[in-house]
Amino acid sequence: MTIQDLKNKNLILFEAISGSRAFGLATETSDTDIRGVYYLPKEDFFGLNYIPQISNETNDITYYEIGRFVELLQKNNPNILEVLASPEDCILHKDPIMDLLKPEDFLSKLCKDTFAGYAVSQIKKAKGLNKKILNPMDKERKSILDFCFILEGQDSVSLKKWLLAKRKVQEKCGLTGIDHTKGMFALFYDDSQTLGYKGIIQHEEANQVSVSSVPKDEKPEAYLFCNLDAYSTYCKDYREYWKWVEERNEDRYNVNKTHGQNYDSKNMMHTIRLLQSCEQIFKTKSLQIRVKNRDELLNIKAGNWSYEAVLQKAEALIQSIENHYIESNLPDSPDLEKTTKILIEIRGKLYA
Repeated sequence: MTIQDLKNKNLILFEAISGSRAFGLATETSDTDIRGVYYLPKEDFFGLNYIPQISNETNDITYYEIGRFVELLQKNNPNILEVLASPEDCILHKDPIMDLLKPEDFLSKLCKDTFAGYAVSQIKKAKGLNKKILNPMDKERKSILDFCFILEGQDSVSLKKWLLAKRKVQEKCGLTGIDHTKGMFALFYDDSQTLGYKGIIQHEEANQVSVSSVPKDEKPEAYLFCNLDAYSTYCKDYREYWKWVEERNEDRYNVNKTHGQNYDSKNMMHTIRLLQSCEQIFKTKSLQIRVKNRDELLNIKAGNWSYEAVLQKAEALIQSIENHYIESNLPDSPDLEKTTKILIEIRGKLYA
C-alpha cells in the first residue's frame, strides 16, 4: 500500500506539516515534512496484511496506522507526541474521531527518558563529531609497527626509528615472548636470513606481531614492547572516522566547517529545542511545540554559539529538567488501560 492508496481510499485520519515549519524554525531552504495517521481497510486489519507505517522514499512524508500511533504515544515518543500537538495552522486534515486522542492523556514522567534521554545521546554524538572534526585521521592506515617501541635504558624509541638508525629491516627480525609480561618481546636479528625468522609482521595488515623459533644460544639485539591496546583503539577510531566521512552529509558538513564551531549546529539546535520541550512538559504539564525563542535557536543553527556555550546551555536545561521532574505530579507513565480503551473506541467507530 502506498501514500496515494491512502488518499484514494480516504483512509487518512490526520495529516499535518511537521518538523521545522511546525516548530517555527523554518528558513528559505527548509524542507516540508508531513506526518499523519491512517486506518486500514477492515479486511487488511483483521486479515494478514497489517501495515504499521507507510513512508515515501525520502521519509519526509510518513503516516502511522492508528494502533501504531497510539502505541508510540503510550511510549511517549517525542516525534509522535509532537504530531499530536501540531499547531492548528499546520493541520491539513483532521477527522473528528482524532479529537478522542488528547496529549494530556499521554504526557508522563517517561518524557524525561524519551525527550531528555534522546537529547543527551545527541550531545554525546556531538562530542564525537567535535572530536572527528578537530582530529582528522590520515587516509593512509597505520600498521602495528607504528605501535612498537624498543627499550633503551630508562626510555624507549619507536621501532621504525630504531630500525632506520641501526640499518636493519623488520623482515630479518625474530621475536620471542617474555614470560609473565604482556606485549613484551625479545628481538633477534638474522642478517643472513638462514634461521627462519618470521619478521616482526608478515604483512602490512597484520593485527599482531609474529613470534619465531630462535636457537637457544642466540642473544637478543633489543627488547620490544608492542602496545596492542593502543593499536586496537586506533583501528576502531580509524574505521569510525572514515565511515563517518563516507556517510556524512557534505552540504551540512561544509556549513559546519564554514562557521568554524566544530559541531553539527543543526543537530544541536534541535537538541536544545527538545530539552526545552521536556522542561516545558514538567513545568506546565503541556506540550506546545511552536518555539518562542526562534532567534536564539537559529543563532545556534548558524554556528553563532561556541561549542562550549551550547553544551553549557544543554547542561543547565538537563539540571532544570531533573529538578522539575522531582516536583512534578505527572503520572509515572500513561494510563495504558484508559488509552487502549480510547483506541478500541476509535476502531469500533471506524469498523462499525
